[in-house]
Amino acid sequence: MNITTVFKRLFMKTICYYRLSFIFSISFFLLITSVFAQSAKEEAIFDGKTLNGWKQLAGTAPFEVIDGVIVGTMIENSPNSFLVTEKEYGDFIFEFDVKIEGKQSNSGIQTRSHFDPAGNNGKGKVYGRQVEIDASERQWTGGIYDEARRMWLYPLELNKPAKAAFKAEDYNHFRIECIGDEIKTWINNIPIAYVIDTLDQKGFIALQVHSISSKEQAGNRVYFKNLKLKTENLTPKPFPKDIYVVNLKTNSLSDQEKKDGYKLLFNGKNSEGWLGAYKKIFPEKGWEIAKGTISVLASDGAESTNGRDIVTKEQFAAFDLSFEFKLSKGGNSGVKYFVTLTEKNEGSAIGLEYQILDDELHPDAKLGKNGNRTMGSLYDLITSDKQSRFLNPIGEWNRGRIVVYPDNRVEHYLNGIVVLSYVRGSDEFKKLVAESKYKNWPDFGEAKKGHILLQDHGNQVSFRNIKIKQL
Repeated sequence: MNITTVFKRLFMKTICYYRLSFIFSISFFLLITSVFAQSAKEEAIFDGKTLNGWKQLAGTAPFEVIDGVIVGTMIENSPNSFLVTEKEYGDFIFEFDVKIEGKQSNSGIQTRSHFDPAGNNGKGKVYGRQVEIDASERQWTGGIYDEARRMWLYPLELNKPAKAAFKAEDYNHFRIECIGDEIKTWINNIPIAYVIDTLDQKGFIALQVHSISSKEQAGNRVYFKNLKLKTENLTPKPFPKDIYVVNLKTNSLSDQEKKDGYKLLFNGKNSEGWLGAYKKIFPEKGWEIAKGTISVLASDGAESTNGRDIVTKEQFAAFDLSFEFKLSKGGNSGVKYFVTLTEKNEGSAIGLEYQILDDELHPDAKLGKNGNRTMGSLYDLITSDKQSRFLNPIGEWNRGRIVVYPDNRVEHYLNGIVVLSYVRGSDEFKKLVAESKYKNWPDFGEAKKGHILLQDHGNQVSFRNIKIKQL
């Protein structure tokens, strides 16, 4: 082989090497560009000029585009008005900026929602989960409301520090994640609400102009701009620990709840973890476990005369306890805590009681003092401060929560809203006890730890989603 042939072969190999390197580089660049384009892909939900792809439903408040901003104006004599996407969406991440005028104004963003043309006496009804925009002193912006259906799912009483995230009379940046069964919200990059729900895997997105209650609100506007909707290659943003999660999936714990330290007190299948009060076994009669619920059965309406109360095997000191309950008409029951079982008394075991009651039909609501035996109250001691519009009807599920902090502060929640608070062992608490039916029990309600109790009061009452976190 001569020198000329050698150089030719070396030259050709060099050309092939650089050609392959070039092709690889171009291919790699195209691949990276493609991946980036996919991860950043956005749905064209608003063209910045028109309302093409949107339609108005329900109310008559006008929507228009002004300088690239969707503007809704509040008017008199109109129900809630909605600007609705013509397309439906399943999983998405929706980011946008909102400004609302007026200190009492209200608005919201519907997610995976629907329309019932026959609703509201034929005027049409939009229903589904809504992310709240609340300019009032209540400060529930970013909370989750179920429009025209289940009402509040996540009021900001469940995440009080987040109330400060919203800036009045200014633009606020929203992020809404709807991925699988989860909906999470952020306002100005501050985490707000977290709901796990099985309803509505798909539906439209809508911008709301709320009805108004006074002439002074007429003319106030809501501004929506920088609407960015992602529907593919979604990456959920992590939520911090210790922000309360509303999990509506029956008798289940999400990964987030497990990380936060929650555990189920009722597994939905059997009586594991529970005993009859003053007994070594679960009651053989009077209680039923079926279809994911644990129910005390109706008997004679008397206190603890049939199956009797049931208690947790474990005792708890400081804790965060959540539960759902469903009352029968005229029903009476309760969830007691710091139950020591040392009194050996007749009737229901002694303990602090979150009252569960049909306030309209059960006579106990009119006994005690100033309504301190009504739904959500600390029985015979403190009356719950609740509004009927935040209650689900008898026969439907309501959500209770009891939080006992290490410093002995206690809060009762009803459907996500604080209805009373007190401090165990305080002078005020001792005074209330001294004037109550518990006055003859030494140090009532001040035990360092105790059992959780579900009460048998002779009426059918069902429980589910009973979970606890020790604080």
